[in-house]
Amino acid sequence: MQTVTAGRLLRANTRGCVVGCPVRQSLPDFGSMVHIPINNGRIFGLIYDMHIDDDGLVRQLATTENISDEVIMDNRLNRNTPVEISIVFIGYETGKKVVHRLPPSPPLSLDTMFICSEEEVQRFSKSGRFGYLRYLLTNPDIPSADLIAAHILSVYRAQNKPMKAVWKRTAIDMIIDRLRDNHDLLNQTLLAVSDAFASEQPKPEDD
Repeated sequence: MQTVTAGRLLRANTRGCVVGCPVRQSLPDFGSMVHIPINNGRIFGLIYDMHIDDDGLVRQLATTENISDEVIMDNRLNRNTPVEISIVFIGYETGKKVVHRLPPSPPLSLDTMFICSEEEVQRFSKSGRFGYLRYLLTNPDIPSADLIAAHILSVYRAQNKPMKAVWKRTAIDMIIDRLRDNHDLLNQTLLAVSDAFASEQPKPEDD
């Protein structure tokens, strides 16, 4: 199983954290599931935002005509300002038990964040009843409809083929149940899920 390092922790609270990573590496996708090892286990989260700050040199280069590709690549490879990746926590693991609740305490500065493998995504998804949905659906700081759609699609892709349809249906049923009194957000979320899965449907063969 390959473990992919994505960055190191800049700041955190019990609901989420911000991780810094160099521009030169491949950035993870919006909605990717990640984990951060802690003393007695690890914390799981979803990427909901990526922020690229400028610096003095970037501002100067942006107003310069005819910048060479070499200068652009040098700036990306050697800049000191990291890409900031924002993460919302969705659960944690202590010992061998995975829990779909907020972690009891946040990780610490410079802790390492890793991209979850398909096996880790499968294990997390089988270990609870979507308790973390309440944090995603009620958090005003995240694009909840699109994040949930990206998450459902990501977990769907990680499932073994016999479980794909079952997991998708269960996830959608839980969303409908939790948003039955919020029709606007329910419609937004179901539309986002439908749009996310549109690319997964096989295209009909041309006549």
